[in-house]
Parts: sequence; structure tokens; C-alpha cells
Amino acid sequence: MTDREPQQQHYGIVGFGAYIPRLRLDRQAIAAAHRWMNPGLSAAAKGFRAFASWDEDAVTMAVEAGRAALGDNDRGAISSIQLASTTFPYADLSNAVIVGAALGLADDIVAANAAGSQRAATTALRQTLAAADGDALVIAAERPVAAPASLAELNSGAGAAALKLGSEGVIAHLLGGASRSAHFVDRFRAADHAVDYGWEERWVRDEGYVKIVPPTVTAALDDAGVGIAAIDFLVFPSAVKAVVAAVAKQIGFAGTIIDGFERDVGYCGVAQGFLMLCAALERCRPGQRILMIGFGQGADALVFEATEACATYTPARGVTAAIADRNETGDYLRLLSFYDQIALDWGMRGEKTIKAIMTEQYRNADQLDAFTGGRCTRCDTPQFPVLEYCVNPACNAPASALAPLALADEPARIFTITSDWLSYHPAPPLAVGFVQFDIGARLMMEIVDAAAEELEVGTPLKMVFRIKDRDRVRGINRYFWKATPLRAAVEQ
Repeated sequence: MTDREPQQQHYGIVGFGAYIPRLRLDRQAIAAAHRWMNPGLSAAAKGFRAFASWDEDAVTMAVEAGRAALGDNDRGAISSIQLASTTFPYADLSNAVIVGAALGLADDIVAANAAGSQRAATTALRQTLAAADGDALVIAAERPVAAPASLAELNSGAGAAALKLGSEGVIAHLLGGASRSAHFVDRFRAADHAVDYGWEERWVRDEGYVKIVPPTVTAALDDAGVGIAAIDFLVFPSAVKAVVAAVAKQIGFAGTIIDGFERDVGYCGVAQGFLMLCAALERCRPGQRILMIGFGQGADALVFEATEACATYTPARGVTAAIADRNETGDYLRLLSFYDQIALDWGMRGEKTIKAIMTEQYRNADQLDAFTGGRCTRCDTPQFPVLEYCVNPACNAPASALAPLALADEPARIFTITSDWLSYHPAPPLAVGFVQFDIGARLMMEIVDAAAEELEVGTPLKMVFRIKDRDRVRGINRYFWKATPLRAAVEQ
């Protein structure tokens, strides 16, 4: 055992959550589109892959995963947030700060971005666990873009997963870990390139995974004071086929290898390991151990042990529920359009450019980011947006009489609904309507991720954080909240 173990016994994972976009593309649709130049793709085109809608990116998916990990717990207790991704929307603007603001976290938190490697998430997790400094969020989110007609396009997915760390209600604590740095290039993407370039798979497997991962695992097991026979679950994300089985055999692992969701989601890059860890935690019983591996210019290996608390913990939304909430489609061109890989003629209505106003965004950050309205302390009237006075004509109290009212997690229903095919919208038709919150607030909102037959007066809704519009000229997004149907069958 190591001298770090007493500290880690009372600090560890206290919650988790997952998010996967609803859109799932039949891989045969991709293969059929490219049959004229690569008929061999059809053999690999089995199952479905997840892909993000036009208004989803690493930031919005991270927010949804973070909300699931936090649940109904006090947001003010979080002291730090780490966001890992290689597909951040911004190179010079803190993506983690945007996520923290949308989650309603305090403004005195430490917010950091982790990037530059497929193991960015495991490295960030190990660092945060080692610091053991108050309640923390570590989130991994990825929206991979691959070249059309490539195997990577078939096999990629999209998603996010979040881990809440703390000392109260620990469901899994770290027994030990190890890391190794190696200038081994299996895949890369230059800053000015859109897609990754991957090296030959056999060489990556034999010279990379097989030679770098096993000694890292051995060091982690030594640090944890356990042998490989004591490990029940292996979390080992890899986009290279046959790697996981080969390494598992080499290290002598005979337990359960956590599925990588290949047939239903696809490889989610930096987020893959966290999604698989969440899946392992959903299955774990007290006392069982998980070996988690991250690979990319070296390796990380972490050994976790489940506590008694894991037997009673239920996430607000875990991986199982995220996978089940799906909308299957064969519209391959929709993926290409949403990922800006094809230019469609949207007509003159699509030529508008909306400039993001930074001053307005900052002045109204609580309302725009955290979806915070107000409730009058004199007449109890809720309102959004917050104005200089109470909107109740019988009251008209000044803004100082309005108490903050968080709307993001409040239940709501459709009050009116319209589907607009005339206005420009990247995913027509544009569905808008008045949304009636159970607490009394009512406002016009966009309703997303739903077919027309799902939308009728009275349909239950939940709120989601999305891109409202994109300033393509200056390269910045405006984010806001939208509504989507609450599908009780897949909500945990």
C-alpha cells in the first residue's frame, strides 16, 4: 500500500453523469453514399453512430453531462472544474468557464481546460484526485470530425461524461495510479487541420499500446498494492480494433472488459474513457475494483475501488439512459451539413450574419448562461427576462425586489407550438412556441430534438443548453437554453 491511500479513502468519485446526442446515423447510409469509390466500407458499416446536432458542441455536451453528475446537489460547493477535449470550439477563450457559468457554479472556482491528447481526461482526473482539494468537476466532451468515406467517419461518435469528486458519499476511491510519457505518434491533428491523421494500425498496436500500456499498468497496480487478479472491470478506450483484447491478454486480465459502445454510439475520443468508467460504475458492487487506462503520447493507469455507497447511488442520467434516448436516421447529408462538411444553398434567408454582442452577454450573464430569472418577493410573480420592475401590473416593484429564480431544472410544458419552414434554420423546420413552466413562468422558446408528431400542447419539456446562433464571420457562438421533450421512458 502507498502512503497516499489514507487520503484517497475519504476523497474520490461521488457522482457521475453522461450525455450522448440523440441523433444516431445508420452506418449503412454512410457506406451506401461512398459505394461508388469505396465499396469495402459496407463490411464495416454495422450498427449506428452518434452525431451532434448543429447546435451541439463540446461545450453544450459538457454542460449536459455536468448537470447529470451534479443532480440536485448544491452547485456552490464546487471549487474547481476541469474540461477535457480535443474538439473545443475555442482556442483562445476558456471553454471551461462557459460550462461553469451554464452550470450555475460560483465565480470563485478554478476553471481549466485540458487538451492536446486522447488521454487528456485521465490525466486531468488523476491530477484532480491527487490534489483532493474540495468538491470538483472533471468533464470530458468530444465532437470528432472525420474525413468523409474514412473508417474514422464510420466509427466515430460524440458524447460527454462528467465525474463529481469530493469527500461526502464517495462511491469509488483511487487506490493507486501511474503515468508514462512517450513521444509515440499514433494519431495527430495540426491546429489548422479539421481531421485527425492516423498511422498504420498494426504498428500502433505492436509498438505503441503493447509496449507502453503494460508497464504503466504494472506500476499502477504496484502503487495500489493489488495484483491484476484483484481487478474486476477494465476500462480501456481505443479506436484501434483488437488492441484491447491484445493488451488485456498481455497483462493477464481475466475479468470483465467494459464495452466501448461500438454498435450504438461509436468512439467518442477524449470522452470515451469517462463514458466507459460511468458504465463500469453503473455495474459495480461494493469492494469491486476498476482498472482505467488512458492512451496518447504515453499512458495513464488508475485503479479504483467501489465503496458501500455505490450500491445505493443512482445518477440523474447515466450511460445506459443516454444510449437509450435516441433518434435513428439514415440522413447522411444531415451529418455532413451539421459538421460543416458540405455547403448547402439555403437561399437568401440563410445569408444573414448575427454579430455576437459581448457587452450584452456579460451584463446579462446570469440570465443567458445560467438561465436565471426572477421572482418578485412582494407578489410572488416569476419572470424572464428580468426587467427593471416586476411585470405584474398590480405590483410594479423595482428590480431590487426580485429574487433569483433558476429555470434550467424546472419542469415545463408546451403551451403553444408552431413549425416554421419559411425562416432559415440549420435543421428545419424551426419549432418555436410558448413554454409554460410549472412554477408559473412563461416564455417563447425554441424546441429541439423532436419530430413534429412529438410536439403538441401539454407535452412535458426539459431545458437544454445549446448554441443559439453562430457568428461565422468572427468565429464565435451565442449560447442559450432551449426546450426538448421529456422522455420519461429513458430518464433515470
